[in-house]
Amino acid sequence: MNLIDTHAHIYHKQFDADRDEMLKRAFAAGVSRIYMPNIDTESVEPMLELFRKYPGQCFPMLGIHPCDVHEDVEAQLDQLRNDYRDIPFCAVGETGLDLYWDKSTLPLQQRSLHYHLQWAVDENLPIVLHSRSATDETIALVEGFVGKGVRGIFHCFSGTLEQAQKIVNMGMLLGIGGVVTFKNGGLDEIIKNIALQHIVLETDAPFLAPVPHRGKRNSPEYLPLVANKISEISSIPFEEVCSITSENALRLFEKNV
Repeated sequence: MNLIDTHAHIYHKQFDADRDEMLKRAFAAGVSRIYMPNIDTESVEPMLELFRKYPGQCFPMLGIHPCDVHEDVEAQLDQLRNDYRDIPFCAVGETGLDLYWDKSTLPLQQRSLHYHLQWAVDENLPIVLHSRSATDETIALVEGFVGKGVRGIFHCFSGTLEQAQKIVNMGMLLGIGGVVTFKNGGLDEIIKNIALQHIVLETDAPFLAPVPHRGKRNSPEYLPLVANKISEISSIPFEEVCSITSENALRLFEKNV
């Protein structure tokens, strides 16, 4: 079994007490690679510590979460790129739009996302997108970069089938995590109607733990539960779910294969 967690914040303080032990359990559970999205300027160094400690297993991204952008976002991102220009990041992210907490910051978030999209195109890197309560708005911005070769993941996808089809038609992947195991998660229709070739697995650890761990700390070691639920919904063998989604992830992050 070979599983790839395409989105896990394993540098988060919730893992400070047992991070190495947790990672040992995750690798033992069949998770061969963990891709780490950055959040803000403070999370870069803890993330890079893991990248250096677990080469070939933990891979860093660079970007700023939409809830953490400032009014001088372009200068903020210019500085981040300059400070870490010699690090082989696997993707740009996590970036995107979040209208769940504060709709008033949409113009600022859009500026940030536009910068990240151009950055990804310039560097020929995948982009990892957050789109909470803002899927249509995120799609609208990404569509403008499809002709420029943008590629990446709509992380923690929880939209409609119509939105999912728009996303895969743009050549983007859907990141599916613990929500697929929730009784009213709303992803069954997506899994039944979108081919596995358009899906990658993720945990978003330490958030959104799958059933039966819902409400507790999430971890990459729980990724088999996500794959198993997708297998159950799609009637595709578990091993095939693992294989296809891992191939999708490796193809996306090909610079580090």
